[in-house]
Amino acid sequence: MTEKSYGKKNKPYIHKRRISLIGYDLILLLICDIIFLWFKPSSSTPISLGSFLCHVVITVVCVFFFRFATDVYKQVWRYSGASAYIRLIFADMLAGCAYYLIETILPIQKVAFIRAVSLISINLMLAMSIRLVYLYLYDYCSQHQVNNGFAAKLLSLLTGAAVTNPNEPIEVSADTRIRIAIVGAGRVGVMLAEELMKNPHASYQPCCFIDIDHEKIGREIAGIQVLSETEATAEMIAKYRIQEIVFALPQLSPEKKKSWYETYKKTGCKIKVYDYPVMQTADGGKRHLREFDIEELLFRSPIKINNELTTAYYNGKVVMITGGGGSIGSELCRQIAKMKPKLLVVLDIYENGAYDIQQELRIAYGKQLKLQVEIVSVCDYPGLEKVFAVHKPDIVIHAAAHKHVPLCEHNICEAVKNNVFGTLNTIQLCEKYKVGRFMMVSTDKAVNPTNVMGATKRMCEMIVQSHSRNESGTVYSATRFGNVLGSAGSVIPLFKKQILNGGPVTVTDKRIIRYFMTIPEASQLVLESGAMAKNGELFVLDMGKPVRILELAENMIRLSGFEPYRDINIIETGLRPGEKLYEELLIRTEELDKTENSMIFIERDEPLSLDAIDNKLNILREALVSEDDETVKEALKRVVPTFYSPEELNRDAINAHEMRMLRSANE
Repeated sequence: MTEKSYGKKNKPYIHKRRISLIGYDLILLLICDIIFLWFKPSSSTPISLGSFLCHVVITVVCVFFFRFATDVYKQVWRYSGASAYIRLIFADMLAGCAYYLIETILPIQKVAFIRAVSLISINLMLAMSIRLVYLYLYDYCSQHQVNNGFAAKLLSLLTGAAVTNPNEPIEVSADTRIRIAIVGAGRVGVMLAEELMKNPHASYQPCCFIDIDHEKIGREIAGIQVLSETEATAEMIAKYRIQEIVFALPQLSPEKKKSWYETYKKTGCKIKVYDYPVMQTADGGKRHLREFDIEELLFRSPIKINNELTTAYYNGKVVMITGGGGSIGSELCRQIAKMKPKLLVVLDIYENGAYDIQQELRIAYGKQLKLQVEIVSVCDYPGLEKVFAVHKPDIVIHAAAHKHVPLCEHNICEAVKNNVFGTLNTIQLCEKYKVGRFMMVSTDKAVNPTNVMGATKRMCEMIVQSHSRNESGTVYSATRFGNVLGSAGSVIPLFKKQILNGGPVTVTDKRIIRYFMTIPEASQLVLESGAMAKNGELFVLDMGKPVRILELAENMIRLSGFEPYRDINIIETGLRPGEKLYEELLIRTEELDKTENSMIFIERDEPLSLDAIDNKLNILREALVSEDDETVKEALKRVVPTFYSPEELNRDAINAHEMRMLRSANE
């Protein structure tokens, strides 16, 4: 059935309800007229039949004129709130004033003022009462799935139609509904409960609230019992036969949300979130119950970005992003596109990623965004120079790099060529073509690196800082942060795939901890730090508290509706080459300078001279001639003094500050 035909078919049904309501209102008004006008309108003189009929006509015209004028009969009363009843009161107040004014002017027998007021007031009360009775009957029949019986017949009598509309979806039986406990008995939680109870087609049945407000605990809201945090034990959850627990607290602090999540995940129930109406979703803001996003399991406070400062800096400039088709690079493209650059140049050697972000931005912005995609490797100096010569960028954001730790361990020559000398090529061309600003995306693996990838990025940081010493006019900076959720090569996509396949989920070591941040968070902070750079800064981002990878795997399994170790097993596979048990804490205030953003710090690191960097680069060049991975790795250890073996760091990991920090957080 088309939408058009559906509307036509339901139109008489809708009109029948409206006509029935008008009819009942008319009957009630006539009853009030008889009571207050016909029976002793004044203390002594009875009213004549002619005057009575005149008064009846005046009251009917006044009342229904103002009710129609204020759209009282356009309201769908089963979904109406206080505003609809206020509209009805306002209409009848106007009707009362008009009736008394007309009655005073016309040459008809007068009635006492108190009787006129009583007539209008009692009629209003009866009109409101019949609507409240209808609302109660509708809710009762909907909640109890009643299609027959006294309540259903009375509702049918009031509406002038059958209780159920044959064109509506099939109602969900109370026995098949998912029983839920709602965490939060505030406005949002109550709104959710009422919405579910009123909707006969809802798949969920609210059974109890859980709240910490002592004024609500032990009482009922919307007919639902409110339990305290201590009462909501696993036994009580089982007693109520709860299947899912829904968080309806949009303003809940990350610490409290984590505490409650840790408590209720032990019940074996699925944990979901109610999207409050103001939250924008892909379907235009529609409210729904959804799973916890893996990003929400970081339990971080929202990051505050100085959007005005950042947007103003990138607005109207030619911005080039190397590695623009990658996870971080593509998000940087999305963020820059919002800031209305003069031209956005996406440069990448991987054509599929570059094509994907190109199509996404074209669909989102059309001709409003001037966009150019270049398929070039940063190792290809002539090809890269051609791009610089054609587009003359004002800002270069360097995100191109090999980032997979195990792959870099087995392809050391390629990692050094791409990461180190690709960065060098980009920097040299920035100086040659007078680029205003160069910003490099770095990693926490550059801190005391134990793998080739981390060591190459540390070398890149030294190159960036040393070039800030020359007077080329380019402002240099690098921004260092930890793992990002959902990036290519991160554990999140791997875990999702393994869970989808039924397990097992693999972790290299159950003791491993990592710092995580979402891709949009990291990208926004990279752009803000780049905009505030003066020259040569090594920015580091506050990644929050460390996360144990094992707990992340367990939570992801639970989010998928399974129980770890029972439905899906978790196994250890052993540390990979170059892998640390922990990434070192980026933020240690005694070694850092603060910035205007509390999430961004500057590391105190004295840059090397250009001669010193050239010597290091020559050592790497000579090693690359051999095309031997081990030779290049030894050269890398010479030029990066902090390049340690993973065994050396992992042996002392149990006493590391980061591991102690995680243990104290869990205690």
